[in-house]
Amino acid sequence: MPTPPPPSNPHDPSPDATQRPSRSPHRVPPVSPPTALEARADDLELVDAVLAGASERFSELVRRYDGRLRALAYKLLGADRDRMDDVLQDAYLRAYRGLGGYRRDADLGTWLYRITYNACIDELRRQRRRPTPVDLTERSWEPVASTPGPEDAVGAGDVTARALAALPDDQRITVVLVDGEGLDNVTAARILGVAPGTVASRLSRARATMRRLIGEDR
Repeated sequence: MPTPPPPSNPHDPSPDATQRPSRSPHRVPPVSPPTALEARADDLELVDAVLAGASERFSELVRRYDGRLRALAYKLLGADRDRMDDVLQDAYLRAYRGLGGYRRDADLGTWLYRITYNACIDELRRQRRRPTPVDLTERSWEPVASTPGPEDAVGAGDVTARALAALPDDQRITVVLVDGEGLDNVTAARILGVAPGTVASRLSRARATMRRLIGEDR
């Protein structure tokens, strides 16, 4: 009667296991960046945590958007960094206090942009002065519009900054949001609290003025 094979040992390699190449222990599979839906879900999770009493997690929420909001404040207020920091602190305090009123059908980034924008406008009205012109190339001033305009002359640096600072506040802010921050007209309109057509009209007038001012400086 044939002898049955001995029971297999789970710790012993299978007959062909030694023939398969082993994976390097140092190789880490690539991690895909979060999708827009995943990022939104993460935002909402943090919002819920803060509203549930974990107030310390609000700083984690702010860190996600601080760079973009800081760039916006820098371009609206000018090169006074102490002033910019004060306004951002005010904006973040407003956001924290108003978090319970955040509508979940709105993008959190747009909501924070609008709060920061309002804080900057309040500061400009209090000071009743124009921001100090800044070199916008420092903050990667990369326009997204395909139509040739003053945003194509960014290499002029100071010239473009002076032309931008010469615009009326509503036009300058619209140019910053659309050509500077890369927002579309609809998103910019939500932040500014105006119709998308108003954004388009302001951009048209602002770009025409900047073309003229940049041309005169050359």
